[in-house]
Amino acid sequence: MFKQLIAVGIGGAVGSMLRFLVSVLTSRWAQGAFPIATLLVNLSGCFLIGLLVGIFSQPPYANSSLRLLLITGFCGGYTTFSAFANENLLLIEQQQTLAAVAYTLLSVLLGIALVWVGVATSKVI
Repeated sequence: MFKQLIAVGIGGAVGSMLRFLVSVLTSRWAQGAFPIATLLVNLSGCFLIGLLVGIFSQPPYANSSLRLLLITGFCGGYTTFSAFANENLLLIEQQQTLAAVAYTLLSVLLGIALVWVGVATSKVI
């Protein structure tokens, strides 16, 4: 159990650091109220988790500690659904309802689609 906790912790730390880096780099070229950095992280995270779920559902990787490191740890630390919810609330509070609706629909619909694409991609590599 300790080895599994360490794997999740390391993956989560690396995922969180990468999320922060994406936010910093994105803010350099994208200004404005629309939370593009979180959208990019959530969508790429959806694709990545789909890809990894597909890969780790097949032998010889099915019961690997690497699964905990990458899916539970890294993807859990990298994706930012709580930030997504908070940013939607901020948009609504700023009376930017259309941006909040667009952000929600893009995140959810494209996220689900990219999880599917990730799983499908894992079957051809």
